[in-house]
Amino acid sequence: MKKLRMGELDVWATGGDDRMGGGNGPAIVLCHGFGASGDDLVSLARVVDVGRDVRWFFPEAPLTIDFGMGQTGRAWWPIDMERLLGAVQGGRLEELRKDTPDGLKKARAALEGTLDALESSHGLRRDKTILGGFSQGGMIATEIAVHAFDRPFAGLAILSGTLLSEERWDAALERSGKNIHAIVTHGRRDPVLPFFGSEALRDLLTKHGATVSFVPHNGMHEIPNVALEALAKLAKERL
Repeated sequence: MKKLRMGELDVWATGGDDRMGGGNGPAIVLCHGFGASGDDLVSLARVVDVGRDVRWFFPEAPLTIDFGMGQTGRAWWPIDMERLLGAVQGGRLEELRKDTPDGLKKARAALEGTLDALESSHGLRRDKTILGGFSQGGMIATEIAVHAFDRPFAGLAILSGTLLSEERWDAALERSGKNIHAIVTHGRRDPVLPFFGSEALRDLLTKHGATVSFVPHNGMHEIPNVALEALAKLAKERL
């Protein structure tokens, strides 16, 4: 494994010819969730069976979140946790899915710059790349994928994500929907992002002609084996 600086972001690289992201094989780019460390998902490269030539890249979100008591994590954009929990507990999550979060535009620009840098330095090809992520990482991946009108990715992996910026995504999918091949996985007992948010995202994607494999499970806010198997299947079909 190797840590790279690609554009504005650090990226953890593994797999490929040298086990550090080298070679010209296909790629999987996965973005971690809110509050996690930049290398939070790196272990998935060891347990998801996609073949030795597949390269894995794990971008680190641009923001540092201070949880107090010396505990920090990374985030793609700030989250008002009080508002989120209040909406979840009050059954008002539909309010949030219409929002475009402050910081989403900046996070998208940073991640797109990193993807461009990987194309230049590592020969990344979007038609041979699955873009995805967990939770907030799945949301930033979706934001980029639905706006990839002219150069679609081979696949989109949304692991415990949810629908947000609904009007913008709806409009973007008018152009990009038919080129999207996605998995959407989510736990029925998720206390952070309720299950129906992933159903709404699935429905929006399929409404615009995307090919979607919906993978519900009985877990919580997590990535269980059934989600890893879905990611492996997507990779084998699309890479």
